[in-house]
Amino acid sequence: MSITAPPRTTARAEPEPTGRTAAETVLRVREYSIGGALVLLILVTWLANPSFLDQQGIKDLLLNSSILVLLATGQSVVVLTRNIDLSVGSVVGLTAFACGSFVSGTDHGPLALVLLGIALGAGCGLVSGALVSFGRVPALVVTLGMLYVIQGVDHAWAHGEQINAATVPDDILTLGSGSFLGIPYLPLISALVLAGTGYFLRTYRSGRELYAIGSNPEAARLAGIPIRRRVLTAYAFSGAVAGFAGALWLARFGTVVADAANGWELTVVSAVVVGGVAITGGVGTVWGAALGALLLTTIGSALVVLKVSSFWEQAITGALLLAAISTDRVVRSRSTRALRKRRRQ
Repeated sequence: MSITAPPRTTARAEPEPTGRTAAETVLRVREYSIGGALVLLILVTWLANPSFLDQQGIKDLLLNSSILVLLATGQSVVVLTRNIDLSVGSVVGLTAFACGSFVSGTDHGPLALVLLGIALGAGCGLVSGALVSFGRVPALVVTLGMLYVIQGVDHAWAHGEQINAATVPDDILTLGSGSFLGIPYLPLISALVLAGTGYFLRTYRSGRELYAIGSNPEAARLAGIPIRRRVLTAYAFSGAVAGFAGALWLARFGTVVADAANGWELTVVSAVVVGGVAITGGVGTVWGAALGALLLTTIGSALVVLKVSSFWEQAITGALLLAAISTDRVVRSRSTRALRKRRRQ
């Protein structure tokens, strides 16, 4: 008599939703919402004033947003580690004036300009990063102090003078005003930096470790992630990008004073947070930060076209920032509850 074995059944375990997945889904939807709001804003402004989307209008919009997109890209890397860099605006002002002093009345080309700007910015970022990561001083205190120190150095150096476009080499001014196939150089440069940073954060292990540090620093330490070195690198990158932006600021405007980009710190942070990068770290993408920068820049341009008081630009930016932080708080709380429920089960 033969015994027939019962058919083998394979139980399929249904994936359990986690708080992290829910948080990422919500923030991804928010990126799509920002993109939709940006398109709607452009459409409404164009209907009110068709010149808003003529060739010159599009060019101005791209040029006005390119430097902010750059700064938001560098800031995102720092915010992902649960830190912040409030010195980026002052770094832009310092490097712009330093680069202008270096090339004024000479035949230096764009390469020397860019290398000097990146080197100065990276140096400032390393100082902040060392104090935060190795000195264990709160990032808010360090970068706010660096903001005032750099501004003081810049004003003491400038002595009320300014760099005039007439003394800046033509090749450098061409970098700020030229174009390739009708697209200005500056937006193309910003797009390349944005794409490279996004690819690094998504693909490389050291990039993913930045997310781990921001999500749970203690767990990242237990996993063997070199937290101090990663945070130092993030600040150095943010400073280098800010220095690069300072060099491009000189190329874009030609005339530079000591307080260039003064007050941009909060605008950059607003763009990052509005774009879906959680202020508590560990969640978000540089693509969302770039969308946030584009949205804030477009709001400013649209209000000018519609002849609305510039006060409303600050009010709208503040409202968007509060809404973004509130959303992050709600998502974080729900994610924590979902993870605790999963552990109990």
